Amino acid sequence: MKINLYLILTAVLLTAVSASADAKCPKAELAVEHKTGTGNYLADEDGMTLYWFTKDSPGTSTCAGPCEEKWPVYYRDVFRIPKSMNGSDFASILRNDGKKQLTFRGYPLYYWAGDKKAGDTGGQGVNNVWFVVNPDNFPPK
Repeated sequence: MKINLYLILTAVLLTAVSASADAKCPKAELAVEHKTGTGNYLADEDGMTLYWFTKDSPGTSTCAGPCEEKWPVYYRDVFRIPKSMNGSDFASILRNDGKKQLTFRGYPLYYWAGDKKAGDTGGQGVNNVWFVVNPDNFPPK
């Protein structure tokens, strides 16, 4: 119940913040990018690809320790989303290690340490458990 209330309150705050973030944080804007062979995927304000881990569950990150070295968490206090997306799809969680992590439709978001520049999608399909976040069909069924 505590996490669900936190997720709900965070979603409400993020919706309000995303509407007024222009003046405060004009660069921190998520985007939906497209790459042939990968399809649509969520990227951060620098064009770096965001991923999800199939072993996670809504509101819970299971990637810690050595996993987190390869898959750093994604978090921003203030950010904007594309007009085509819904602010209530975003929330944040407090991980077991005390770090905050942004979620999309409940699932924690990560970077892949192997991606070095905008548009890299090298984490796609790693060990058949790491995938780009395609907002058009996320989470996959």
